[in-house]
Amino acid sequence: MQLKLPRPRWEWFVPAFYWGCTYALRGALWLVTRWEVRGREHVPLEGGLIVVSNHLNNADPPIVGAGVAKRRIRWMAKIELFRYPFGVIPRLWGAFPVRRFEADLGAMLNAERILRHGGVLGMFPEGTRSRTGYLGKPHPGTALIALRTGVPVLPCAVTGTERFRNPLVVLRRPRFTVTIGEPIRVEAVKRPTEEQVSALTERIFEAIKALLPPEYVAPYTGSDGGAPQEHDGPDHPRE
Repeated sequence: MQLKLPRPRWEWFVPAFYWGCTYALRGALWLVTRWEVRGREHVPLEGGLIVVSNHLNNADPPIVGAGVAKRRIRWMAKIELFRYPFGVIPRLWGAFPVRRFEADLGAMLNAERILRHGGVLGMFPEGTRSRTGYLGKPHPGTALIALRTGVPVLPCAVTGTERFRNPLVVLRRPRFTVTIGEPIRVEAVKRPTEEQVSALTERIFEAIKALLPPEYVAPYTGSDGGAPQEHDGPDHPRE
């Protein structure tokens, strides 16, 4: 009788690939950038968790993951990133696809499954990366998932990664930070109301905003005003 071996699945290789890439990235960041992580002591060591952040660059997910370090983050990523051949990388990294700007029930259920099994979900409440560098208005999906599962939300903020649009910037050892705030505790609600989702969405937005320097927050004029300007402070030094 011939013994049939199980077919390999993506999930078998994800942890080793994720941690290998994460620690390699941390080493590279120490070598080619001036990288700082603040607030890592706020990361819960166990249980379901949603990590949220502002979004400046496609490199933000692995950089936030390297900053959090203590937990493996499963990122919800736009479905366009999963096209072959390059779609192999996000799959091996443990990300899963979502159709943006529409009600993707499959992605929502997958996210809830990860959280109910004690995993960590990564989301960008803005829905896409900022083209101006300013923090954009959040979508309600993050708050809805948090309310349905009752897991805490960990607010994070990245600064300086908008410079990585030009790879040659590493020659100047750019400075950037990952700042981790205190978790937002959430009570589980079986059927969240629109008011509850709206209130938590605003809470998440304010928590991320509080971690960002003023130049990353749009002025109250309704105008974009361009990307954040460089200055001589810790996040945008003149080089």
